Amino acid sequence: MSVDVYTFGLNHVSAPVSVRERVAMPLEVIKPALDGLRSTFGERVKEAAILSTCNRTELYCAADPEVSLHLPRWLADFNQLDAHHLQPHLYQHHHNEAVRHAFRVASGLDSMVLGEPQILGQMKEAVRAAEQAGGLGTLLHQLFQRTFSVAKEVRSQTAIGAHSVSMAAAAVRLAERVFGDISETRVLFIGAGEMIELCATHFAALNPAQMTVANRTVERAETLASRFMARTLKLSELPQSLEQFDIVVSCTASSLPILGLGMVERVTRARRHRPIVMVDLAVPRDIETEVGRLDDVYLYTVDDLGRMVQTGTDARRAAVVQAEAIIETRVQHFMHWLQNRDIVPAIVNIHEQADLLKQRELERARRLLAKGTAPEEVMEILAHSLTQKYIHGSLATLNRSDAEQREQLLDLLPRLLPGSERRR
Repeated sequence: MSVDVYTFGLNHVSAPVSVRERVAMPLEVIKPALDGLRSTFGERVKEAAILSTCNRTELYCAADPEVSLHLPRWLADFNQLDAHHLQPHLYQHHHNEAVRHAFRVASGLDSMVLGEPQILGQMKEAVRAAEQAGGLGTLLHQLFQRTFSVAKEVRSQTAIGAHSVSMAAAAVRLAERVFGDISETRVLFIGAGEMIELCATHFAALNPAQMTVANRTVERAETLASRFMARTLKLSELPQSLEQFDIVVSCTASSLPILGLGMVERVTRARRHRPIVMVDLAVPRDIETEVGRLDDVYLYTVDDLGRMVQTGTDARRAAVVQAEAIIETRVQHFMHWLQNRDIVPAIVNIHEQADLLKQRELERARRLLAKGTAPEEVMEILAHSLTQKYIHGSLATLNRSDAEQREQLLDLLPRLLPGSERRR
């Protein structure tokens, strides 16, 4: 096969957040990345899509086999990283293993939170971005459509997502460890995306004293705040207002930290060293790592929450076996489609040659009729000529074959020439 399907990248298992944030790609970077990929490899990469979340950055592509050897260097160069630093954290799958990986990711089997549903929506966004960038063709389009179908089947037929402990719920639990009663705290949410909305929902259930939303786009902040009767805050007001809050949950698409060490140091002094819980769900991170060293700050990253939600998943692990069985069957179906796709050119060529032969013989028959040859004789000539040409290739191949080849051909003849069963 000259073109194969590949999956390449890193995730929360293979790389810590300090590495993942270096290769994370927000949606607006996906098109330049795909353009850069095509610019680097040309026609050797036929199709490509990039999935980038807080837990993974993965490239799905239909490409020539040799391209796979150079993908680590491309990813490192695109993100201006040392390839040797990145290499230990990378994995690569191809052919059926790449298909299986895509199905497992979309089904939540490869997630930090087993069975979490957000990844399916994130994968659909990645596919839309790839389509808009002109990165999808027949192979990846078929792969992703089947991927979404498998994810739906796994979720509807297994208990893989039942009672899942979300990252948002974990954030609440960590805050409760420090403050106990959340109703006495003031909570600040930085960002207004899906994860912040989930966190706000969980915290709102515990009736905190105050909830505030800060976001780069004020309209989005106001829309989210209105759902929870929360206040809004401009990002520019954070340095003067941060000391008011006991709990800060941040998840933005910023490429640089929003809360730095100096700012938080001033906040802790202003708070007279009262504790403050900071939950950073962003990749790249919104809060500088050094903030976690301050005595009065309890800083948790997405990886910290991931380790927490791994507990209590035993009840769902039984569903994994059932989910894997569904996925394995669907992988086999896709590989069958892929193999059939490879013989399509041969099938088309056979049809074209057969049609050409038909046209030649019909033209010959018409000439005979025009000369006055009896129709019955013309039909006999036509049938004889077509029959001889039908069997000519098989007979010629048999006559040229050696003993071992002849045995194999004789076994195949009944399938290639109906009615030609071997007589022993």
